[in-house]
Amino acid sequence: MTEETGMEVTQDDKLWAALSYVFSPIVPIILMLMEGKKDRPYIKKHYVQALVYGAILFVITFVTSFVLIGVCIGFGGWFYQLYLGYKAYQGEEVVIPFISDFVVKQGWA
Repeated sequence: MTEETGMEVTQDDKLWAALSYVFSPIVPIILMLMEGKKDRPYIKKHYVQALVYGAILFVITFVTSFVLIGVCIGFGGWFYQLYLGYKAYQGEEVVIPFISDFVVKQGWA
């Protein structure tokens, strides 16, 4: 499988993409600082989406955590992150509603 830039997507790329969803927002921040990884197109596309998703989930969970709904949102969001990580590891394109379009329009990925 190759990206639109012609670079081969390796197992390492898929692993880092999956980890960026599962451990968001910590792993995406680490990937932004790693010289060899931050410019890989497949990894960049996924870690930027994961960072935005993780930040939004953190804020929503924090704001609503004063009621039981926040706990449910947090667990549901975390299970969704596991699903996104699985899809990224399989090499599939991950599209998160609203977030994927936002990231592309901003030129971040």
